[in-house]
Amino acid sequence: MHQTIVINKIPRMNIILRLTKMATCHKWNLILAYLCMLGATTSFLITPKFIGKAVDKISSSYNEGIIPTSLIIETIIAIVLLMSIRGFLSFWQTSLGENLSHKIAYSLRNMFFNKVQTISFDFHDRWHTGELISRAISDIENVRMSINMGLMRAPYFLAMFIIVSILLINLHWLLGIISIAFMPIISLNSINVRLKMRRLLHKIQKTTAELSTISQENFSGAKVVRSFASSKYEQSKFDSKNQEIFYQTVDAEKLRAKNATFMRFAFTVSIGIVLLIGGRLVINEELTWGELTQFIIYMQILSMPVSMAAWLVNAYARAVSSGERLFEILDSKSKLKETSNTLKINKSNGHILFKDVSFGYDENNLVLKNLNLEIKTGEKIAIIGPPGSGKTTIANLIPRFYDVTGGKILLDNIDIKQINLNSLRRNIGLIQQDIFLFATTIKENISYGKEDATMEEVIQAAKTAQIHNYIQTLDKGYDTILGERGTDLSGGQRQRLGIARAVILNPSILIMDDTTSSVDTETETLINQSLESIMKNRTTLIISNRISTVQKANKIFVLEQGEIIEEGLHQELLEKNGIYKNIYNLQLKPTETQSKNTIK
Repeated sequence: MHQTIVINKIPRMNIILRLTKMATCHKWNLILAYLCMLGATTSFLITPKFIGKAVDKISSSYNEGIIPTSLIIETIIAIVLLMSIRGFLSFWQTSLGENLSHKIAYSLRNMFFNKVQTISFDFHDRWHTGELISRAISDIENVRMSINMGLMRAPYFLAMFIIVSILLINLHWLLGIISIAFMPIISLNSINVRLKMRRLLHKIQKTTAELSTISQENFSGAKVVRSFASSKYEQSKFDSKNQEIFYQTVDAEKLRAKNATFMRFAFTVSIGIVLLIGGRLVINEELTWGELTQFIIYMQILSMPVSMAAWLVNAYARAVSSGERLFEILDSKSKLKETSNTLKINKSNGHILFKDVSFGYDENNLVLKNLNLEIKTGEKIAIIGPPGSGKTTIANLIPRFYDVTGGKILLDNIDIKQINLNSLRRNIGLIQQDIFLFATTIKENISYGKEDATMEEVIQAAKTAQIHNYIQTLDKGYDTILGERGTDLSGGQRQRLGIARAVILNPSILIMDDTTSSVDTETETLINQSLESIMKNRTTLIISNRISTVQKANKIFVLEQGEIIEEGLHQELLEKNGIYKNIYNLQLKPTETQSKNTIK
């Protein structure tokens, strides 16, 4: 069911400050980059002054009838040397800037992955996988590029603008003022563009995430799509969203291009005015040819930060927009809290006690209501009930995928909130209806959770789960790489691999959540046979909709609307003529009656 996600807006300045703080963690990288920037800027800005003075000297010598060949050669050598120094330092500035931005992207990816890995499951209930993937890839890359452009380039261009402006005013105050007079107009225009760009980029990122979700769902559900002949429908959905991104991106680029064009136009007008007035000043001998040459070159240098302002505005907008989306995830609070002084347990006895447990996925609707349930060490307990009764919720609460709303769950008389999460979960083997298999080897799928398992342990677990003989028929055996989610295996084979994965951990507690609900009767029999040996000397909780799976349990609990309404052995529950008897009549009685008639 789709749930509306409430987005808490983070102040824009906070995002920039947080990203800057991350950069300062790599202070030597940052310092060296800024030193290279300082050196490159200095060598670049010395050059026009040197050229201007050389022009005056050459002009003076030429007027005296002397061709200053040596002076020209010296000037060329000096310019080449200064430009070489600038090129060398600019290279290292760029290299260090890229290095810094990739380090921050690396940290953000780790932080993002760690947050998604450790946060409580209610977070995953609210967020689409495609949305998270979009933020983990596209938004982090946007932030990386913005850091390189904004944090490294912005000070460079800002310093260049300030220094060049001072130099221009120092050369000639009137021309200097004219040359920088257009900046307030450009600044106001840039602010307006930045606000519009931010809104557009946020739309683009949101639409890109939606497109990612459509793609992810379509690829994962390829069989469903094709079995319902819905390829055209899915294509139209994709095209519609893709078109939205196209038009939004074009609008963003048009906005950036308009801003850049406006800046260049304003700058060109100022250049024309400077040439007009400057030429008159030279004619009137109020300014030398060298000084005018310096002025024009500095004006050209000034055009760099001016033209790059559009890119910086874009970088700032991207950093804020993508930073908002990233920090929204990174700042998400987990409902699952773990204190630093939790207990680590090596091997649990497997005694589980639910005391007045209530739970709801949201505050208004309780799935479990004051549930009291005890599973003694080594006992085999079964829970059966109609869909939506809360059976799977019980399976999710024991390993603390969610925390109870009320009451408490005790393991060996210890509240599970006081137990270290990893040690708690390593004592629980969970076998679910939908077994998730990774696109890697069978060996790695079985040993998942116990990566240091020996080959002998893997084979023994497979034998216990009665999947070893099938694996032996494969060309590469345990080194066979499975398709995505194990789609090249049957439902029963996936289930038995899931059983092997649980067995190899040698857990004290075994939870089987609708393990056989999606397989045929013959496969169910095979799976139940493999489970018989596994359940010995383990506390076992069987959750199922099938009477055939639960009837041999030490005790059966019937759940309805989050409450236990019947409990007892199979035969005892049949005699009560309640819900259990109704389920039995629907599932097994017709089969048993048919068998008796066949015998007769």
